[in-house]
Amino acid sequence: MSEVKIFSGTNSQSLALKVAKNYGKKLGDLTLSKFSDGELSPSFDESIRGCTVFLVQSTTPPSDNLLELCLMIDAAKRASAYKVCAVIPYFGYARQDRKDRPRVSIAAKAIANMITSAGADRIMTCDLHAGQIQGFFDIPLDHLNGSAIFVPYLNSLRLPDMIFASPDVGGVARARAYAKHFEVEMVVCDKHRKRANEIASMQVIGDVEGKDVILVDDLVDTAGTLCKAAEMVMEKGANSVRAIATHGVLSGKAYENIENSVLEELVITDTIFPKQQSSKIRVLTVADLFAKAIHAVTGNTSISSLFI
Repeated sequence: MSEVKIFSGTNSQSLALKVAKNYGKKLGDLTLSKFSDGELSPSFDESIRGCTVFLVQSTTPPSDNLLELCLMIDAAKRASAYKVCAVIPYFGYARQDRKDRPRVSIAAKAIANMITSAGADRIMTCDLHAGQIQGFFDIPLDHLNGSAIFVPYLNSLRLPDMIFASPDVGGVARARAYAKHFEVEMVVCDKHRKRANEIASMQVIGDVEGKDVILVDDLVDTAGTLCKAAEMVMEKGANSVRAIATHGVLSGKAYENIENSVLEELVITDTIFPKQQSSKIRVLTVADLFAKAIHAVTGNTSISSLFI
């Protein structure tokens, strides 16, 4: 078996350090140089010839971090790495997975082509916005699930009347999976948008009176939808409301929206490291989940045990 080496892009240093430690390796040495005009130039500071290389990089903000990842993949292939696996805890552009109106790009497919063309042999990611994005890649893809992180935490809360809610119709399957695991009911917050990041109307489908509601989503951007859904379920008589979301994009007025909301807490993971602290935001780590997945991949064993 070839030697395993783990490296990090500039956007995921904190997570990559924890992944490497949990795996039992020291994070590899890599230098990213920048020309005065912003041109990137990554270089490995140690030999990776014949090694299985894992490159950890979340792609948000997407432009520079995505290009950096592609250049790291190319550098690794040219340095004679045996295999190169792109570990992308948060896959940027995943929301653009289809043509929902005329004359737009299917950006998720274009990005998949870019990463594959750069020379990646394998992809490892977590909670894609849409599961079908796995089919955009013609190389193996390990799609990890944040439920392995959230379920133990929710168990620790010991909520007496727990119920799960999807903040939009698109997330019903995600909320239903949690409801099925905990053997409880679920509701849906049906929303209509005027445009991106702006909600025109919303209604709650289902009964939440007296319940401890858990809103389930894959990512939180401006938190507008999440905060509106939380407000609506409280108006419908819920006892409490909190939210879980794997990826804390948290752009625009997200922190302000969350602080001013009726949410008791928002639980996210460190696939994207928060830009600032908030009394209502709790961060759980996915480091052990990815470390176990890397062990399974390099040892040619199943990753089924990582799913709940």
